Amino acid sequence: MAAPVAEGLSCVSRVFGWWSRQPVLVTQSAAIVPVRTKKRFTPPTYPPKFKTEKEFLEHARKAGVVIPPERLERPIHLACSAGIFDAYVPPEGDARISFLSREGLKQKTERMKKTMASQVAIRKIKEHDASFKIKDFPEKAKDIFIEAHLCLNNSPSYFFFFEDIFIEDQLCLNNSDHDRLHTLVTEHCFPDMTWDIKCKTVRWSFVESLEPSHVVQVRCSSMVNESNMYGQVTVRMHTRQTLAIYDRFGRLMYGQEDVPKDVLEYVVFEKQLVNPYGSWRMHGKIVPSWAPPKQPIIKTVMIPGPQLKPGEEYEEAQGEAQKPQLA
Repeated sequence: MAAPVAEGLSCVSRVFGWWSRQPVLVTQSAAIVPVRTKKRFTPPTYPPKFKTEKEFLEHARKAGVVIPPERLERPIHLACSAGIFDAYVPPEGDARISFLSREGLKQKTERMKKTMASQVAIRKIKEHDASFKIKDFPEKAKDIFIEAHLCLNNSPSYFFFFEDIFIEDQLCLNNSDHDRLHTLVTEHCFPDMTWDIKCKTVRWSFVESLEPSHVVQVRCSSMVNESNMYGQVTVRMHTRQTLAIYDRFGRLMYGQEDVPKDVLEYVVFEKQLVNPYGSWRMHGKIVPSWAPPKQPIIKTVMIPGPQLKPGEEYEEAQGEAQKPQLA
């Protein structure tokens, strides 16, 4: 019995002796304590009320919200330029100052410089258009000007009321000749002439010319590359016109149809010279800084009345008008 016990002790001593020579790894026991936190609020997700932007705009218009038209940056169109190259600055009052004064001498010097630049531009235009003549161009420009403005004239809008429901006829959409207008004005001028005449009636007429129209400036410039040339001619027009604009209810908004007015305008006409099928079209108008302000536009507004309960009828108050109650 003594031999087995001695062998067991020697084995234990050998095992513990080997462990005693190894490095001791001390680990600290981590105590995990559960902490109860407050549940965070997550807002509920609702589906969008309007699937497209068009539906939202239609709902806003029905609710009476006035959405201003977006004036985005206009892209460059190859059929016309993006603007006026060198805008003609007419003298104040469209009168010439005496050459004896210092300002008159300065005005004469500037006019001579502009005349020389115009002569160079005329030569470039005649290289592409041999039939171009300065003497004949003002009469041609006046015909384009008159026909372009006559294209804005439209037939009046009609409305129907059926069982207290307001129905707008298709004639509310502007009936002016836009297809013909595209051939008379450039893509730069077209939005300025048509952006705010929808659901309106325009009455314009040409009465007479107070002074003969004449060319005051000619410019030539290229765009994208040197071969793509454009010509611009500025024509001074002093005419007598009539203009009246009616809203969709037939109420007068601007001007008078039977009262002619004297109008002094500087109109710019443009042509793409490299296009063999191109034609002169109205490109824009130059409004001088000394021009008188325009007549304000009269707008139709709705006057709020008293809130009626179902079954009540509105009765106009006798005597002094009632003031609308503020909410």
